[in-house]
Amino acid sequence: MELLKRLSEAAGIPGHEGEIRRIISAALTGTVDEIKVDQLGNLIAHKHGTGPVVMIAAHMDEIGFIVSNIDKDTGFLRIHPLGGFDVKTLIAQRAVVHAKDGDLIGAIGSKPIHIMTAEERKKLPELKDLFVDLGLPADAVKQRVSIGDPVTLRQDFIELEQVVSGKALDDRAGVYIGIEAIKQAKNVSCDLYFVGTTQEEVGLRGARVAGFSVHPQIGIALDTTLAVDMPGVPESQRITSLGNGVAIKLTDSASISHPGLVDAMKRIATAKGIPYQLEILPRGGTDAGAVQMAQEGAAVITLSLPSRYVHSVVETAHRDDLKAAIDLLAAFIEEAGKIDLSLS
Repeated sequence: MELLKRLSEAAGIPGHEGEIRRIISAALTGTVDEIKVDQLGNLIAHKHGTGPVVMIAAHMDEIGFIVSNIDKDTGFLRIHPLGGFDVKTLIAQRAVVHAKDGDLIGAIGSKPIHIMTAEERKKLPELKDLFVDLGLPADAVKQRVSIGDPVTLRQDFIELEQVVSGKALDDRAGVYIGIEAIKQAKNVSCDLYFVGTTQEEVGLRGARVAGFSVHPQIGIALDTTLAVDMPGVPESQRITSLGNGVAIKLTDSASISHPGLVDAMKRIATAKGIPYQLEILPRGGTDAGAVQMAQEGAAVITLSLPSRYVHSVVETAHRDDLKAAIDLLAAFIEEAGKIDLSLS
């Protein structure tokens, strides 16, 4: 889990994924034949082989912010989001401003409830109401912080008895699963590419570009999905549940999984005793939606890691689901050359 810890705690908002690229490159050096970076910042690792061209995509970016304003009197920062946030999860969080000359740690503040009006207390918070307080005089902030500096949330990665929790498991967990599966696969029955994609959280941008570069026949996105197995949510709306295995996605807002790939994943999982669940996500998408439209099109599927509290700093996943995802992907890599992708 040390690799997942480093990936989770590292910083990389959309368009600023360099730290994640360095971790992936170090982890895959000696395992793949070639590693390169394209002009959009995608890390493309290639393991030469024969058979279908398979592209495994996991996005490197996490939701975050950039500095949009520095108050001339107080030095408090206003921030612009890159990715989707539930604003109420941000209040009283630690934040890191990644300034040119070094990181600065601060707190996300808001107007205290003690001085709010009755009407203000009834409203959900909005991002415009929040600010980052670095605890420095305004002049010092203006000297060290620039408009556009990246801002991430600060959180330790922790391992509990059955689960792990931290920030950016969406999608550093997918990156981890891809790396571990490639290392675990005993043989590769395809021409294999692993792509750490950029800017997924703002529109699947990196995967779209990488898909045209790699030109895959099969695309597998690795991502997290909603585990809503919690109080107040009926069973029919839970999407997935923690501990029930890797989720084989059927559809989401961006893609419909190829029936042949769905059948293959189910068959492999059943044959090898790998626990799995089927996923239908009514809102949201993964890199599969971009990869499937590259060139003349690709057969795609997403393998998802069930996660509670997605897009927060306490995203939580089950150890057994991580293992199931790694085992299924590794087994698929070994059998990719035998997959029937004909449509009925």
